[in-house]
Amino acid sequence: VQLQASGGGLVQAGGSLRLSCAASGRTFNNYAMGWFRQAPGKEREFVASINYGGGITYYADSVKGRFTISRDNAKNTMYLQMNSLKPEDTAVYYCAAGPTSARIRIATLVNYWGQGTQVTVSS
Repeated sequence: VQLQASGGGLVQAGGSLRLSCAASGRTFNNYAMGWFRQAPGKEREFVASINYGGGITYYADSVKGRFTISRDNAKNTMYLQMNSLKPEDTAVYYCAAGPTSARIRIATLVNYWGQGTQVTVSS
């Protein structure tokens, strides 16, 4: 699976962004999908995941209630709607594909990574 993330940018605190991750290659809807992020000087951390059918999602506590993950299997695309953004959300965001929405929360269990997209939230 090849993953291409897009949609990052510069936004003021309180604003919104929508990230997309387009997949190609092996069957998209065989995989759980997820988002991770990595801020400068910090380890890559889990943000959100969604199972292949779209009915099971997980979120990091830091984004719960503000971010929404979704997927459109017909378009081979996953999304991350980010609302009420905070400066601490600033990071490079990576999309990922893995075995299940639960296991993909662990970076070492991710099967495929996309390139990152920069999200910068100004105060």
